[in-house]
Amino acid sequence: MDRFFFAAGSLLAFLAVALGAFAAHALKSRLSSDMLAIFEVGVRYHMYHALALLAVAWAASRWPESSASMAGWFFLAGIVIFSGSLYALSLSEMRWLGAITPIGGVAFLIGWLVLAWTAWR
Repeated sequence: MDRFFFAAGSLLAFLAVALGAFAAHALKSRLSSDMLAIFEVGVRYHMYHALALLAVAWAASRWPESSASMAGWFFLAGIVIFSGSLYALSLSEMRWLGAITPIGGVAFLIGWLVLAWTAWR
């Protein structure tokens, strides 16, 4: 699992950088400042949690029989749900997508708690 989460974190970090550049260059003139700010929040949390996946990979290699991989799955779910809903909201302006975003935020929070538990045990 450590290699999977390291690869996933690396690829998702690449995607976060690409989406950030896309927002800065292609979306800046097409989105309102409010929608661009929403997109940028999605990119920021996407990158934070892509890097968190690298920490999960390290923890999974250090403590193979731990719950580190569970934290990784929560981080992956959070990126898809939290950041994905913000990307979709900003591009479509369908406000109801904002109701999905907190589910991804909860996944991030659970992931951090599980990672802390992994280190503590």
